[in-house]
Amino acid sequence: MGLMNGPEFGAGETCNVQSSIHAIIGETESSATVILSRTTGPFKIPVISHTASCECLSNRKDHPSFFRTISSDYHQSRALAYIVKHLGWSWVGTVNSDNDYGNYGMAIFLNTAQKEGICVEYSEKFYRTEPEKLKKVVETIKKGTTKVIVAFVSFIEMGLLIDQLSIQNMTGLQIIGVEGWITSKSLITPKSFQVMGGSLGFALRKINVEGFSDYVVKAFWDTAFPCSQIKGESSQYVINCSRYQDLLGLKNYNEDVPEQRYSSHVYKAVYAVAYSLHSLLKCKEQEGCEKGLTIQPQEVVEALKKVNFTVKFGDRVWFDSTGAAVAQYEVVNWQQDSDGSLLFKSVGYYDASLPPEQRFVLNTKSIIWAKGQLENEGHPHSKSQQLRAEFSAALLIDSVFPLFTYFHWSAQ
Repeated sequence: MGLMNGPEFGAGETCNVQSSIHAIIGETESSATVILSRTTGPFKIPVISHTASCECLSNRKDHPSFFRTISSDYHQSRALAYIVKHLGWSWVGTVNSDNDYGNYGMAIFLNTAQKEGICVEYSEKFYRTEPEKLKKVVETIKKGTTKVIVAFVSFIEMGLLIDQLSIQNMTGLQIIGVEGWITSKSLITPKSFQVMGGSLGFALRKINVEGFSDYVVKAFWDTAFPCSQIKGESSQYVINCSRYQDLLGLKNYNEDVPEQRYSSHVYKAVYAVAYSLHSLLKCKEQEGCEKGLTIQPQEVVEALKKVNFTVKFGDRVWFDSTGAAVAQYEVVNWQQDSDGSLLFKSVGYYDASLPPEQRFVLNTKSIIWAKGQLENEGHPHSKSQQLRAEFSAALLIDSVFPLFTYFHWSAQ
C-alpha cells in the first residue's frame, strides 16, 4: 500500500526522501514470494521470507534483494535422495505439488536420484484446484508396484492427497516427506494415521523461542478477545462476549506451540532487519541512534548481506551468497506412543554446518515403518543396508552427541 499510495515522481526526478518501507517479511509460499520479490525488486526493497524454500529464489539476477531464514530446497531435495539410498530403496514413486515449491524441489530430487542409482517408477504432480489430476495420482499409486513414495508436496495438496488415500484405504505405503507437511499436526489424525503411519521426512528443527508460549496464552488472547478479562455475567459480557464462549475454553491451550517450527524463522527475520537498521542508524547501546539519517531500502539490502549475530536460543544468523540460511533439518517419523497418542518422533538430523562426515545422522532403530513394522522391508536388501546404516549412524551420533543434546532434538 505504501508503494501504491506514496508520492509520485515525474520523468527525470529523483526520489531522495525517506522510504516508507524498508523491508518486507514474507510471503509464506514460494510462488507467492516469487511474485512479491519480482514486484518489489525494481524498488530494491528487501524481502525476507521465513518459509519460501524454492531453489528458484536463489537466482540473484532475478531476486537481488531477496533473503530467507530458511534454507533452499536444493539441500532438502538432495538429502531426500540420500536418505532413500541410505535405507536401501532403489525403486520409488514420486508425487509433487504443481507449483514452484514442488516442481523445483522434485526436479532436484530426480536429478540426484538418477546419479545415486535410484529408479523412479512414476513421477506425478497435481495442484490443489485440480481434483481430476489428484484422482489420476491416486490411481497411479494404486497401480504402482513400489510402496515407497517420495512426496514433495505443499501442506494443502498433502491434505487433499491424504484424504483420497484414506478414502481408498491404501495402507502399507512408506511415505517420505518434506518440511512443507511432515510436522503439520492437523494432518495427523487416527484416520490419516492408518494410511500415513510410519511416514519419514525432513522437518525444520524444533526450537523453543523464549516467551512465545506465554505470548500465545496471554498477550494474544487478551488482545484478540479483550472480553476474556470481564468477570461475572454482566450485561456487557452477555452482549460482547457470549459469542466467544466456545473459544474461551481454549484460552490456556498451548500444546501446539512446540510444533510451531516456523516461529523461530520469523524471529530471526525480524532481528535481521533490526540489526541492519541499527547498523545503518549507527545505534549504540548507551547513546541511542543518530538523528536525521535518511535510509533507503537498497542500503538495508546491503546491510542484510553483512549481518552476523547470535540469537538468544543459540543460533547464528547470517545469509549466504544466495540470501539463504544454512540447511539444518530434523528427521521425524510418524509414530504412535504407548498411550495411543500420535506424535512426530525425532530419529535423526541433517546439518550442513557440520563437517561432511557428520552432517547426516539417522537412528534406524528408533523408526517405526509403514504398518507399524519395526524392520525396513521396502527393499529386498534393506536389512543388510539397515545394519550398515545403524553402524555408521552410531559412530556419528557418538561424535556429535553434545551438539545433538544442545539443540534438544527430541520427541514431543
